[in-house]
Amino acid sequence: MDVIAREEGVSRSTVSRMLDAARAAGIVQVTVRSVHGRAAGLAAGLRERFGVDVVVEPVPDGATDLARLDAAAAATARLLDELMGSGMVLGVAWGTTTSAVARHLTARSTVDAHVVQLNGGANTRSSGLGYAGEVVDRFGAAWGAEVHQFPVPAFFDAVATRRAMWRERSVRGVLALQQRCDVALFGVGTVAAGVPSRVYTAGYLTDADRVSLAEEHVVGDVCTVFLRRDGSWEGVPLNARSSGPPPPALRRIPRRVCAVAGTGKVPALAAALAAGLVTDLVLDSATARALMAHR
Repeated sequence: MDVIAREEGVSRSTVSRMLDAARAAGIVQVTVRSVHGRAAGLAAGLRERFGVDVVVEPVPDGATDLARLDAAAAATARLLDELMGSGMVLGVAWGTTTSAVARHLTARSTVDAHVVQLNGGANTRSSGLGYAGEVVDRFGAAWGAEVHQFPVPAFFDAVATRRAMWRERSVRGVLALQQRCDVALFGVGTVAAGVPSRVYTAGYLTDADRVSLAEEHVVGDVCTVFLRRDGSWEGVPLNARSSGPPPPALRRIPRRVCAVAGTGKVPALAAALAAGLVTDLVLDSATARALMAHR
């Protein structure tokens, strides 16, 4: 406050009153973070190795998978609060992790902010609006932002159907907004996680799809686009029918926040990093150690 007072030519008490008013209005948030030395060291090591910004949330070694998810989600919500503001567009890929992030958002007012769904959520069992729509709605409600849902299937039955839908004006409008995103939020999906990824458990994949993914040596997905261990995605048949943004489109978004909890997701996370899909990574300490040891 002394520094601000000197810079602005006002008294320290004036700065204090302004900060109090800003906190009350939700413009400024002051937090005190307990950062364990080991977590800070892990973050620095991952940052150097992968060239991305990293937040490692310390979690006790005996914590449950759900506790790790909750810790990583809370840290991600704090990061989004720093990144997002008025006049900005956030793209959200629905999933177990992003749903957890939404529960930790701090309510505040924004002007002309937008939240857009990055991938469709419908399948043969459900329209997807109940789950995917609820996830993006929470972000909009927290910030007073306009929400744009993407009411198409997660995976089309045929490539030709996807191409036809992409010519519809209503769909083109959502795709255009996705291209304007300032920030993207997503997790990584994998069948091997302690907290299962929804795309693998909620009727989105047929038995034939699973066989095809195994034949392509897929290790996981980002925004329902499947990746091999080396981060490649071209030639995976199911990707041609996916509604999610392909890696080249996702990489055009300036800030791409990936939230991950659970050591079972490390192979998929390593693939996402190899594909250059991540600029900001948030993960719990156990997952961070597993990622450091992954080769």
